[in-house]
Amino acid sequence: MSAVIRPYGDTTGDGMVQTSFTLPVPAGKRADGAALQLAAAMGLDPAMLVHARPVGAGHTFFVVYGRVRHLVDLDAVRVTERDYPLLSAAAVNAAVRRRLRRKLTVVGACVGTDAHTVGIDAILNLKGVAGEKGLEYYRELSVTNLGAQVPVPDLVAAAGGADAVLVSQVVTQRDAHLHNVRELAAAFRARPGRRPLLIVGGPRFDEAMAADLGVDRIFGRGTTPREVASYLVHRLAS
Repeated sequence: MSAVIRPYGDTTGDGMVQTSFTLPVPAGKRADGAALQLAAAMGLDPAMLVHARPVGAGHTFFVVYGRVRHLVDLDAVRVTERDYPLLSAAAVNAAVRRRLRRKLTVVGACVGTDAHTVGIDAILNLKGVAGEKGLEYYRELSVTNLGAQVPVPDLVAAAGGADAVLVSQVVTQRDAHLHNVRELAAAFRARPGRRPLLIVGGPRFDEAMAADLGVDRIFGRGTTPREVASYLVHRLAS
C-alpha cells in the first residue's frame, strides 16, 4: 500500500482542503478578492470563498475551500509515540505503593498570564475528562492544583518536594507558552536540591520540543488523565 497520500474532501484523493484566516481589511468585495489572492498563493487552485464575516473594525474572517497538489509522505512523518504501558487506576496505585512506599506528589498550575484552567483541571480534578477520572481520583497520588495565572517563582516555591510539576499553557500569542516554559525550566534548574519531573501540555506545543524547552515530557491535545498517570509511574515508580 502506498505511503503517499493526498487530502480528502468530496472524493478520495481529490486534494480538497479547507482553511481559515483573518485579514486586516474591512469586509466587502475588495476583502473577498484579497482572500482569494492569498488562497491562490497558498496553492489552492481553484480556490472558493465559502465564508466571510467582519470581525471588529477593519478586519474580516474568511473560510476558503480548494484543491492542492501537495502530497503527504507517511514514511517521512515523525511523531512522539507513547513509550510506556497504559495502566489502570488500580495498577497505578499498586505501582506507587510498591515502589515508592509513599504517595506520589503532583503540583499543577497555569503559569504567567494564562487563565485557561480547562486543560489542567481536566487532568487533575476528580471529574476528569472524556469519561476518565482526574489524578485526584488516584488514592496514591497527592495532588495540588494551584489554578490560573501563577507566577513561575510562586510555582517553584509551592512545588517544594513534589515529585512532578504539571503546567498547562493555552495562551500562545507571541509564543508566550514557549517563553513561560523556558522560564519555568530555568527556575527549577537554578533551585537547589532535586528537580521534580517537569511536564507541560497544551494544544500548540510540539511534543518533540521537550528537550529544547528543558522539560521531561510534552503532552498535546487529547491527552487523558490515565496517560499522564501512567507516565508518572513509568518515570517515578517503575
